[in-house]
Amino acid sequence: MEEREQHLKSGLSLYSRLRLWLRIAHESVLQALGQLRSNKLRTSLSLLGVCIGIFCIVGVQSAVSSLESSVRDSFSKLGDDVIYVQKMPWTDDPHTNFWKYMRRPDPSYKDLLAIREQASSVGLADYHAFIGTKTLKYRSNSVSGAFVLAVTYEAEKLFSIDFYKGRYFQLAEYEQGMNKVVLGYKVAKELFGDLEPVGKKIKMLGQRFEVVGVVAPSGDDLVQIMNWDEAVILPFETARKVTNVERKTFFGSVVIVKPKEGVPLEKMKEEVRGILRARRHLKPLEEDNFALNNVSVIASFMDSFFGVLNSIGLIVGGFAMFVGMFSVANIMFVSVKERTRLIGIKKAIGAKSFFILLEFLIEAVMLCLIGGAMGLLLVFLILKLLSGMMPYDIYLSANNILFGLALSTVVGVLSGIIPALQAARMDPVVAMRK
Repeated sequence: MEEREQHLKSGLSLYSRLRLWLRIAHESVLQALGQLRSNKLRTSLSLLGVCIGIFCIVGVQSAVSSLESSVRDSFSKLGDDVIYVQKMPWTDDPHTNFWKYMRRPDPSYKDLLAIREQASSVGLADYHAFIGTKTLKYRSNSVSGAFVLAVTYEAEKLFSIDFYKGRYFQLAEYEQGMNKVVLGYKVAKELFGDLEPVGKKIKMLGQRFEVVGVVAPSGDDLVQIMNWDEAVILPFETARKVTNVERKTFFGSVVIVKPKEGVPLEKMKEEVRGILRARRHLKPLEEDNFALNNVSVIASFMDSFFGVLNSIGLIVGGFAMFVGMFSVANIMFVSVKERTRLIGIKKAIGAKSFFILLEFLIEAVMLCLIGGAMGLLLVFLILKLLSGMMPYDIYLSANNILFGLALSTVVGVLSGIIPALQAARMDPVVAMRK
């Protein structure tokens, strides 16, 4: 029985404490709104610093995160588990050692065959040869500057090519070197307009080719990495019959390899390196005359680049937040002075110092949250306006909204803590006399 009474009492005590906390929070919110109503100009100017600070920090972060998302989505199409065998490494400045890399031999079809035969860790291997820009004709229509690319049969599996119409080359068509071609979306639109492209025959490289497929449009990515829109894709076996496919060109060629399932990328990379060094008769101390590129090197560069941009936003916004913090602290000092007699009465009838402290602290946080909300609304409106003008989507993410509100809360605590402590430490008798 006694235990039951004890539990009941503790429950009632907890309930009464919760009610007290809610009442204090309610009164603090009303007092913060009262400050805005009674001193509109003073409070608005004070909150302007918080508003501008949140706008700068969250605005820059939103713009940078939107840009980063677009760029990363573009680079993700290269595949994070794929190695590109090329002449030039992605990590070097091309202007610094340009001629050194140009003197290197292009990756060849024989390199691909050697990798396929000798590399036990490789699951898929593909060879791309960039033939250059050519003119395509269909009846009286023509498209100039189409980018012609010769690929081996595995290209579709490696890049998961989506088709707007038609299909990829069949294995028999590839092996027999039949005059089949796959067009990029823009090339097909310019050449055929509203006509059905699949099954039509076009003229290119002095030959007639049947269109078997049209690749789906690449979309609105800021960086178009694997952009098939303006490409013409030929089977490698067909291309080597109609042109000197392995001649040295500015764009060169690339061997693309992907490991078997469960095989670490680094293990495959070292195996491919050993095969290529042996094929090219490189001595043990000689450096590689080829580059093994992977998306991870771009990702690390992007991390540092976007980190710098975010830091700039934090520094610029930080100054505004610093000014805003002192402005809100000034409001709170004035508020404490105006309510000194009321604080004395509350303490005289039993209000604890902690609750007085909490009351003013919540008021300061509420003021900063109002300023932060104004800043977030401004960010939303500006980004909405810019989104239609930019080549990629700019948006205010939920993470950035939460970050802005959390930052406003921290600034509210920092700006209100000293005035709140001053109010909490007042002597009730002295306070009532004032």
